[in-house]
Amino acid sequence: MNKFLFPIYRILVPKPLRTVILKKSLRINILKHFGCLPENEVDDEQKEILKYLENNKIRIFPYPFHNNYSSDDIEVMYDLEKGMRYVLQEGKRLYFKRRWNAKKIKRAYSDLMREQDIHSPHRYLTGSFTIEKDDVLADIGAAEGNFSLSVIEKINKAYIFEYDREWIEALRATFAPWSEKVEIINKYVADYNDASHIRFDTFFENKKDVTFLKIDVDGAESIVLKSCDEVFKTHESFKIALCTYHKKNDEEDFTLFLKDHGFSITPSRGYMINYYDKKIKAPYLRRGLIRAVK
Repeated sequence: MNKFLFPIYRILVPKPLRTVILKKSLRINILKHFGCLPENEVDDEQKEILKYLENNKIRIFPYPFHNNYSSDDIEVMYDLEKGMRYVLQEGKRLYFKRRWNAKKIKRAYSDLMREQDIHSPHRYLTGSFTIEKDDVLADIGAAEGNFSLSVIEKINKAYIFEYDREWIEALRATFAPWSEKVEIINKYVADYNDASHIRFDTFFENKKDVTFLKIDVDGAESIVLKSCDEVFKTHESFKIALCTYHKKNDEEDFTLFLKDHGFSITPSRGYMINYYDKKIKAPYLRRGLIRAVK
């Protein structure tokens, strides 16, 4: 769209309608792009998505399991003492931001469940790539902390990194029953140190027990990796679940970086369509994450 017309378009067209228009256009572009390729250049996982898109709308997760999760099925409860809402995840309370209403929480939690569906390209763990009982987790980009909560009773300790102060309040409420094994760090993991940022190399100097890293930081994954450079060079054992869908070249770049540091790499199965990236271009489909072991 013409750069002069775009600001007018944003003013005149409501965001929900712009999203509908974007997704329709993106669906057409994806089908057209892959339709122009020789069949031997389209892998089976891509063909699976193209078949889905022939009869379905664009989804972040373009698979039938998307429809297995409805916000209407989620019960949101209210903690009178804390003045906060929560849902039950495997019998444990997962709290949300104080200002979020029940409707928003239902939508958010249904998305979280889709992310960790057994068929999801965003699922952190598999039967062979998992967290053991003596592992120490660094959850970098925790947000509401659903991943840490899913393994908290199994692991030895969790370091939870989250800068958003509204999430900090919710995380403290969620992990209060396990306060002796949880440390919440209210900083960004970055490639420098100051009052709001910390290099993981710096953090690791005093916390050498970390064995598992989960990294999901909305497109800043490359910065987090830079902050781990010395640790990865010198420490002999790590597992990493690292998101790769935020930017076009993340999977390739992160795979090369981690292989250079001695990791073996396995990509998650399937692809995501990150239509929140307004600059998304061909080939459009991105791996949800890679799993690394050293």
